[in-house]
Amino acid sequence: MKRRNFIKVGMAGIAGLSGIRHGMASIVEASSEEQVGKALLGNSGLTVSRMAMGTGSVGYSHSSNQTRLGMEKFVQLARRAYERGVTVYDMADGYGSHSYVGEAIKNIPRENVILSSKMWTHEPGSAQIEPVAKTIDRFRQEVGTDYFDILLMHCMTKGGWTESRKHYIDGLSKAKQDGIVKAVGVSCHNYDALVEASESPWVDVIMARINPFQSKMDGTPDAIKAVLKKAIENGKGIIGMKIFGEGEHVAEEERERSLQFAFREVGLHCTTLGTESIAQLDDAANRVARIAR
Repeated sequence: MKRRNFIKVGMAGIAGLSGIRHGMASIVEASSEEQVGKALLGNSGLTVSRMAMGTGSVGYSHSSNQTRLGMEKFVQLARRAYERGVTVYDMADGYGSHSYVGEAIKNIPRENVILSSKMWTHEPGSAQIEPVAKTIDRFRQEVGTDYFDILLMHCMTKGGWTESRKHYIDGLSKAKQDGIVKAVGVSCHNYDALVEASESPWVDVIMARINPFQSKMDGTPDAIKAVLKKAIENGKGIIGMKIFGEGEHVAEEERERSLQFAFREVGLHCTTLGTESIAQLDDAANRVARIAR
């Protein structure tokens, strides 16, 4: 191994590899050439790794497949991701992953990571609506951070959200103004909601479902690709999700085809992948490093 690569790998946190079964082989493989790389996230002002660590596979009732690994295994996975160049941690209130990510990044300089989370929203008049500032304060305490780089409204399932979610838009705008949040936007589970996000001047970042198989998606691959390309032209940062159809397309050729489609055809800035083991994470990181280069 070249000396400079060995030093870089060592400084990335060899101590964090002690509990990983790959042992020294992983250290040798994790050269600088295999880092997942970075990109500007639209006009948000943020620089993100091309791969984000997803923490919400089969996420419900404040838990997910990642948090159900337990704290120790989650932290090992998150730290391995960081060693591979993954600096974006994709969380949500509904995943229950805030405290897990908080534990994983304790010894990492805050400026070295991009913390992204999502808040659930409610229709006007709902008794469940609370001040946005109160929700963000709880999120910050759970993660142990003064600010979030990205905070999204979670799961927009129909158009018209720029009016029906005005309470949240105003609250997130105030948080951005105060420096508590750097970039705002939405995650979309509906075609009309996605089109609206692509055109809204308020939106900095869109999380969108995209894969070449039309699995767990909001339209045909070509239709969604067209909307996302328009959004990119409008300066939006795009983070892809459901890249493997929420685990429905994970065969060797499907993983390859999905990432080729996401980065080379659609032009995503970043993709969140919910891996559940070191082996899965390394496979994904290797592919992203090669394809998104």
